[in-house]
Amino acid sequence: MDYKKTYEEWLANPYFDEATKAELRSIENDENEIKERFYADLEFGTAGLRGVIGAGTNRMNIYTVRKATQGLANYILKEGKQSQGVAIAFDSRRMSPEFADEAALCLAANGIKAYVFESLRPTPELSYAVRKLGCIAGINITASHNPPEYNGYKVYWEDGAQITPPHDTGIMAEVKAVTDYNTVKTMQKAEAQSAGLYETIGAAIDDSYIAELKTQVRHPEIIKEVQKDLTIVYTPLHGTGNIPARRVLEELGFENVYVVPEQELPDGEFPTVSYPNPEAEEAFALALKLAKEKNADLVLATDPDADRLGVYVKDEKSGEYITLTGNMSGCLLAEYEISQIKALKGLPEDGALIKTIVTTNMADAIAKYYGVKLIEVLTGFKYIGQQILGFEQKGEGSYLFGFEESYGCLIGTHARDKDAIVATMALCEAAAYYKKQGKTLWDAMIDMYERYGYYKDEVKSITLKGIEGLQKIQDIMNSLRDDTPSEIGGYQVLSARDYKKDTIKDMKTGEVTATGLPASNVLYYDLSDDAWLCVRPSGTEPKIKFYYGVKGSSLDDAAAKSEALGSQVIERINKML
Repeated sequence: MDYKKTYEEWLANPYFDEATKAELRSIENDENEIKERFYADLEFGTAGLRGVIGAGTNRMNIYTVRKATQGLANYILKEGKQSQGVAIAFDSRRMSPEFADEAALCLAANGIKAYVFESLRPTPELSYAVRKLGCIAGINITASHNPPEYNGYKVYWEDGAQITPPHDTGIMAEVKAVTDYNTVKTMQKAEAQSAGLYETIGAAIDDSYIAELKTQVRHPEIIKEVQKDLTIVYTPLHGTGNIPARRVLEELGFENVYVVPEQELPDGEFPTVSYPNPEAEEAFALALKLAKEKNADLVLATDPDADRLGVYVKDEKSGEYITLTGNMSGCLLAEYEISQIKALKGLPEDGALIKTIVTTNMADAIAKYYGVKLIEVLTGFKYIGQQILGFEQKGEGSYLFGFEESYGCLIGTHARDKDAIVATMALCEAAAYYKKQGKTLWDAMIDMYERYGYYKDEVKSITLKGIEGLQKIQDIMNSLRDDTPSEIGGYQVLSARDYKKDTIKDMKTGEVTATGLPASNVLYYDLSDDAWLCVRPSGTEPKIKFYYGVKGSSLDDAAAKSEALGSQVIERINKML
């Protein structure tokens, strides 16, 4: 693509509005900025779009959103599924309501009805709505936990999960085939509404969604016993979680729920945090301050689209609040859910715990202890959703719990994406359950370490922005792929998995077997002493990520081993840059 020529075309073409052209004229003397905005089309990947908001082919704007939607519409029309309609939700970010409407009106112009939420809603509720309304697809306008300058466009299929093969590649091909913005259809909102092609949805779906979550409660009687004694601090981080999280906790009877006032209301500027991510320590600064004032038992934060949940729990012995990683909170919930299903009604013979390949090996130990199947899938919660769909289609396999290290899990099958609202509910229930036993959630975590081993898992990343950064990321992957290391951080490499080539190589025997999973640009190393390392480019940010795990004899031993392995991995990669 000749980026300068494309830039000039946008300035000359009457299709683009005057505000867009004014923004582009303001960068006419900035060659690098023009290049960054126009050197490529914003890539429609397997999760949809995500990028910086602004004018240009490589930015999130009404035109790139329309173009993506036209491609989706073309695919739906080819599938002959246009009569089912598409559900659309959006979060609190800049331009989210506008992008939602642009998508809806493009669909309507193509004869496909859009069901649009009246105001911001969590990602998992969109997933739920797709199935509840019988839609062929769903669109969620969100950039999850990215900084304020970003927005995104996630596409879901009729099973409620983000698109997987063959639909992902089919939709991507249709989006790529839309090369002329002038061919993208749209229509006026009033016209779409009068034609029955634009319907506003809201309260009825909310009520049904919350009712569905409450069916997953294991011990309502215990909540009632300790509801006055448990104190919870919660922050939605200026996002979509505030109303549904508070509602479900209130309806279950939790009385002492305190919401961080500075972060309660939706705000796409995220004024109290530089990075609205519950994985980040700074996101909890205000919540922890409030927790100490209220002597809270646990502190919870949902990200802006409320699919991820961050957690701090109080250690009564030290009086300190301890952060739980996504692996730790996921294991706590897996243990609680599976143990209580077993205690209340017995575990099904075909029960399964599902995790992604970069998720802690403690999950394997939990599955083994309870005698349930452990299923491993590629990174991305849609692959967990795909497994649930497979269970339904085959009539075999019972979903017990699924989670990934990036602070996401799903209890129940009402949605097919990670759900921080149901996780908030379940973790508060678990806190009540353990409180009745005289334990905190941290005590429960220590019990798990004593039973399964002191697993510690971390993720580090190196950010490499721009065109040059993308090339460096690819160079690192190619170098590791072409020359498999025999040791990493003092650990012997026992086997090397290359998910792009679909191979697992036993380093001792040289035997090569298949991974059995779809092709993905991921390298995974099984290391000695129950350690492991996985390397992959981020699918949503300009980063290369390094996931790794160790198993120690104590918390301190595991922490020391983890620190040593992480430092040596980053040192090794920096030498390659």
